[in-house]
Amino acid sequence: MTSVPPPSVTLSADEARRIALRAQGFLGAPDRRGGVRGVLRALGAVQLDTISVLARSHELIPYARLGAVGRRTVEDAYWTEGHSFEYWSHAACILPVEEWPHFAFRRRAYRARPHWHHDLPDGAYDAVVRQLREEGPLTATELGGAKNGGEWWDWSASKVAVERALMYGEVVCVERRGWKRVYDLAERAVPGAVLHDELDDTECLRRLVGLAGQALGVGTRADIADYHRIKGEQFDAVVADSGLVPVAVEGWAKPAWADPAALSSVPRGRHRTTLLSPFDSLIWERARTERIFGFTHRLEAYVPKQKRVHGYFTMPLLAGGRLVGRVDPAREGTTLVARQLSLAGPKAVAPMAQALREAASWVGCDTVRVERVDRPELAADLVRALG
Repeated sequence: MTSVPPPSVTLSADEARRIALRAQGFLGAPDRRGGVRGVLRALGAVQLDTISVLARSHELIPYARLGAVGRRTVEDAYWTEGHSFEYWSHAACILPVEEWPHFAFRRRAYRARPHWHHDLPDGAYDAVVRQLREEGPLTATELGGAKNGGEWWDWSASKVAVERALMYGEVVCVERRGWKRVYDLAERAVPGAVLHDELDDTECLRRLVGLAGQALGVGTRADIADYHRIKGEQFDAVVADSGLVPVAVEGWAKPAWADPAALSSVPRGRHRTTLLSPFDSLIWERARTERIFGFTHRLEAYVPKQKRVHGYFTMPLLAGGRLVGRVDPAREGTTLVARQLSLAGPKAVAPMAQALREAASWVGCDTVRVERVDRPELAADLVRALG
């Protein structure tokens, strides 16, 4: 890590927390005019994931900030009129289409690296591109089948080819249909004004570091680099020119940087009360979540059932700018089931009940059933609050 200039300001831990909440869209009036697309532009990346409990994660992200926006509205906002594309950022993410030029550094890196272990028959890559040109947009199934019939990683030649073209930037994912990627040629799907790889690696990284800092409000080197999964040394090379300013945060052991606009006014306004997707960018980095909220959060979906502590798809409860509980939800018909639920204390009962009722209504459930509460003495109060 390179030397860090002296901090321009020292923030209290509480100030840093409020700056982060405002930057992520949880403090202050939501931008309802910008809607889902406004949320996407502000965050810069919305992570995708296959798990669907209440809804898929990319639906939960705008819901947490805007409230009960229609699920069809969410999908249309992402995928119609060329407003976004899917690419590798923090993970597989929906990205604003104007960020296409910023990922030229990653596309070049993919083109330059040796191909992964999948062999690709001669002509397969060109055949997929030609088919998309003639017939697209298409799913992998429509391109000839996604699998060879073996395990999940046993991709067909057409699937390997189209995924390689996606990584190279010749092909783009223009939507998810039944959770399958729908591919099209980038030259057709990406607006001409941003369809280029003209930015060199340094400029791509400089812009992404600056945008990640804005989305986080304040963060350490690791926080900001992790946002789009760039390397620490890449962060070091561009942060001085990114527009972010060095700050110190009380209680943080490492230096931090902040968006100057986030420092220009005191974060004020209404706090959102909501359940959070485990893949929400407010909490997707565990060390940052512990540092800011004093809350240990871990996705246990891939942990063996007998070793889970809080449940399969545990959703933290945000209320009053704090993480004050968590719930592992499920759906049974028109009932939202809180299979396992944790509360920080009696004051968390009312916001948990509110968040559960709102989430149930949003996904078309008319009742909420609580199965287990980690503090049994609060269970009766929660049931009454729900009623």
